[in-house]
Amino acid sequence: MRTINFSRYNKYKAKKSTYKGRSYHSGLERAYAEKLDWLKKAGEIKSWTPQFKLSLDLNGVHIANYFMDFAVYFKDGRIEMHEVKGYETEVWKMKWKLAKAIYQEYNFVLIK
Repeated sequence: MRTINFSRYNKYKAKKSTYKGRSYHSGLERAYAEKLDWLKKAGEIKSWTPQFKLSLDLNGVHIANYFMDFAVYFKDGRIEMHEVKGYETEVWKMKWKLAKAIYQEYNFVLIK
């Protein structure tokens, strides 16, 4: 009989992964962090930040915080919000739409 250690997984069975000393929620997220590093080395992006906090406020009322997987900064001043997603919950879909409506100055990119 095989025993599975569920403490190594989140509720959607994504296995946590580490890259350059930072823990990511999944191997897909970690792999994307590696890709962003390569894009930076190639000069295609200026920099990137993991777990970028967006405050979701509407009409002066704080609704929730949304931590985007990555904020990506380009040399021309553009900033993109990148979300690496394996499983889309209804709560996530609502926060995604709300963030896009509030922060129209950013381009939102979904990576599957």
